[in-house]
Parts: sequence; C-alpha cells; structure tokens
Amino acid sequence: MNIVIMGGGKLGRQLALNMLERKNTVQIIEKDRLRSLRLANELDLEVISGNGTELEILKEARTSEADCFLAVSGSDQDNLVACQLAKQTFGVKKVIARANDPRNLTALRVLGIDIVVSSTEIITNMIEQEVNVSEMHLLTTLNRGRAAIVAMTLTERSAVNGTKLRDVQLPKGSLIVSVLRDGQMIIPNGDLAFSSGDEIVAVCEGKSQKDLNRILSR
Repeated sequence: MNIVIMGGGKLGRQLALNMLERKNTVQIIEKDRLRSLRLANELDLEVISGNGTELEILKEARTSEADCFLAVSGSDQDNLVACQLAKQTFGVKKVIARANDPRNLTALRVLGIDIVVSSTEIITNMIEQEVNVSEMHLLTTLNRGRAAIVAMTLTERSAVNGTKLRDVQLPKGSLIVSVLRDGQMIIPNGDLAFSSGDEIVAVCEGKSQKDLNRILSR
C-alpha cells in the first residue's frame, strides 16, 4: 500500500517503521523542520517538511495516490482538517485520525473520519473491563472499543458444566467462538457440552460481557 502519515512524532515514526517492515510505501508530513530532517536521516522514506493542513503540502506528499491517510499529530483540529482534505479533495478512500482528547472522538467520527483512535479511550476501556469482570480476561477490543474478545476458564462450580451449548441462554450480543480443552481447540456447535477446565473465548458487544460472565461462572 501507499501510505501518507501526517505527524512525525513518536507515534508517526513508529507507524512508519511498522509499515515499512510490511513492505509498504510511506511518506511522512511533519511541520517541524528539525524533526523532519532527523526523520529523513533515520528512516528510509520521503519526509515532507510542512503543514499537513495545506493543499500544496498534501499534493507534494502525493496524497492523491495514497491508499490510506493517517493524521496522528498532537492537534486534533489539524488531524481533522488534514483527513477531510485527504478524503474530499484528494479522494483517499481510508482516512484515520488520532484523537488526543477522548472528548473529540464523537465529533471526529461525525465529521467523516473513517477510523478515529484514542489510546486514552482504549486503555480506559481495558482497565474498566478488567476491574468490572474479574473472572474474564480481555484479549482485544473490536469496532473502536464497542465490542471485545474475552476469555475465561470454567470452574468446577460453573452451572453450565455438562450443559450443551444449545441449551445455554447466551446474552444478546455475545457469541462463543472457540473452546480450548486439553490443549485442543474446538469450534463449538450446539452439541458441545461444557466441562470444568474449558477455556471459553467469546465475542461480546457492550454490556453483554458482564451478563456472559455471570451465566458461565455462577
């Protein structure tokens, strides 16, 4: 892919390195001249020194050829403007913005950004889910934090031991996707009977995680 990154700070630099390792073509736009020079010396890529909210700079970065545009500067306003220009003026199909302030997440999404990422929101959600659901472990989040993949191991006290999956009333918005038993992964169907020691992996939406934990652990 051809990727343009607006913002050459720690996050932008690491993203560029990761993308280069995956054999993608990367250009970085960075408005701080000294940082631009340092990036150009450190990385094997093109660095454009300038403001990524200006059309001429975006044109110099060949934004119209980009498969993906990422705006990860320290300014949410600049990230928004750069993504809007990339999408509306240069026709980039996928634009991704960093939200430094989680309070700006909704506004950025409403204003047309395809994906908005906030490290603060992700970490907060992970902490809340770990604290609120002690028996369940969060593996990863999905759909911008609106859903999660979780795992838990059935104890001897679990009420579902010996019960077939089809007879367990799972909460709305949850799905059991795999069961690890004696080192073997099982893709479950309705005939699978749960057993103590089974490690359950499930996908949950919203508040269904707590309900699923209650059903499997009671």
